[in-house]
Amino acid sequence: MPDNSTDAVTTPPTADPEVPAGAEGATSGADTGEIGTDATDTRDESGTDAAASGARRRKGRRDWRLGGRTVAKWRERTLGVAIVSLGAAILIGTAITVFVPAAWAGLAATIVLWAGFLAGIVWAFSRSRPIGLLRLAPADVIFGLALGILLRFVQGWLEIGAGGSGALPSYPTIGGQLGTEFLFTEVVSPVVIAPVLEELFFRAVILVCLYTLLRRPFGKLTAGIAAAIGSSALFVLVHALTASLTIDELISLGLLGLVCSVLVLLTGRVWGAVLTHVVYNGTFVLLALAGTVWG
Repeated sequence: MPDNSTDAVTTPPTADPEVPAGAEGATSGADTGEIGTDATDTRDESGTDAAASGARRRKGRRDWRLGGRTVAKWRERTLGVAIVSLGAAILIGTAITVFVPAAWAGLAATIVLWAGFLAGIVWAFSRSRPIGLLRLAPADVIFGLALGILLRFVQGWLEIGAGGSGALPSYPTIGGQLGTEFLFTEVVSPVVIAPVLEELFFRAVILVCLYTLLRRPFGKLTAGIAAAIGSSALFVLVHALTASLTIDELISLGLLGLVCSVLVLLTGRVWGAVLTHVVYNGTFVLLALAGTVWG
């Protein structure tokens, strides 16, 4: 029988007549070059993917609630400056009303309080502008009208529940005429100036600072709840310190603060809260004017 294993060992390798001498090494070198090119392409593609992913993240951060550089400075320092400016304004305003026995003392104290709000607002927005916070959308107008009117109805129900008569409020008159300061003190002040300053202070500066501080350590939900309660509690406290209020009025203010806070947290915009506050105060002015004329 023929020995097949011997044939396999002793048969010399046959050269490929199609490949010239030295071409095999050249082919190997060419293969190596192709492999190197593939690796470079892979690295380039990986770098491109990483850059694209980073660009998507930057592009996606269009809202201050997601964090980022636009709220990076809205933390402890900004919150502290706002609270200190507010506290100083309350102390100065209280001193004016106590130690200055003049008819204009109350108005002066109110203007000082506004200055305290404005100082905190200017300080915060001079450092950075939280992205999307100052954007105005058509829905904000709808929210403002609906929630402002609803909250005014709730305020009336709370007043009746606390033992009130439910009669229309009215303004004092002199000889059947409203005072000369009426337009500023009873219309411009509560309907225009106060809602804008208070919402920018409590629902922009205070709320956003608290949310930004708490979002990473505790999560969005806990941060939102704490920020809403904290800003609303401070809102009620300031009104309680600067005016004589009944229990139902304090509850109504607390509800206003909470609704405006939740609105800012859900939409990421502050103007819906501002308009809600404007409508809430404006409806009181209209009711009081009606009570003055027809009451």
